[in-house]
Amino acid sequence: MKVVVTDRTFPTLDQEERAAREGGAEFAAHQAKTAEEVAEVVAGAHVALVQFAPFTEAAARAMAPGGTVIRYGVGYDNIDLGATRAAGLRVGYVPDYCADEVAEHTTAMALAMLRKLPQLDASVRTGEWAAVKVSRPLKPFAETVFGFFGLGQIGRAVLGRLRGFGFRFAASDPGLSAADAGSLGVELMSAEDLLRRADVISLHAPATAQTRGYFNTERLRTMQPHAILINSARGQLIDENDLAAALRDGTVGGAALDVFGTEPLPPDSPLRSAPNCLLTPHAAWYSDAAIGRLQGLVAEDVTRALNGEGPRKPVPG
Repeated sequence: MKVVVTDRTFPTLDQEERAAREGGAEFAAHQAKTAEEVAEVVAGAHVALVQFAPFTEAAARAMAPGGTVIRYGVGYDNIDLGATRAAGLRVGYVPDYCADEVAEHTTAMALAMLRKLPQLDASVRTGEWAAVKVSRPLKPFAETVFGFFGLGQIGRAVLGRLRGFGFRFAASDPGLSAADAGSLGVELMSAEDLLRRADVISLHAPATAQTRGYFNTERLRTMQPHAILINSARGQLIDENDLAAALRDGTVGGAALDVFGTEPLPPDSPLRSAPNCLLTPHAAWYSDAAIGRLQGLVAEDVTRALNGEGPRKPVPG
């Protein structure tokens, strides 16, 4: 039996190696960058642990029959799921290792933007002292509709953290029933109505054929001119050029973004100079405990795979 790490950014792999050794398997760690390198290092492996490297059809075919692929993280866009299914591989991921951290980061970004903290800070640093001028328009939270574009695990964690602030909550989610929305204290509505009525929209949807580029010029124009867009989900949900233009011309009031279509954010991205735009470098997942939690859960999946069990969290579909 053979356990292979294709690539990683962690300081150590002690937990994963221990799980492999205790399961009677060989353990090897690499820093593969290309699809060709990944296919080479996973050849004959029974378990492949993948962080950012591309796991393609060639890699799927190179694995041992019935093998398991585990993605370090919440998403799995770098894994060719069609190829893994065709090769008969099991695929798992770790969607729950940083749910609290992402919810806290999202909540912090939303509150900062709603109270205009970045703008107020910048104004003071330039010598201005004009609270009303910089803050206007600013609704009290009790009159603010906080909208969720998708209301899954992390969205609900954000909702829980915001309850004490007095917001009115709304959501658009095809998987959310009216009964569940009612029990959560959330008004369920169409995406079109959410864009039209919400004062802030927090994105918590996957990147699919239906949602990629959803927030484009046409849809941004339907939002209220003071509305704020928060994204800690997937950068692909937003057309970044359109959002930057909307921020510049005042079509929308602000944005706070932790994820982007291309990461790191390119130096020439128009978002870098867009007004009323708070940017963080895909940091929402992080806390001092999150990395160890992620690696511990992956090590648990190594043990499960070597025992012939499926992943703790199989990739859907």
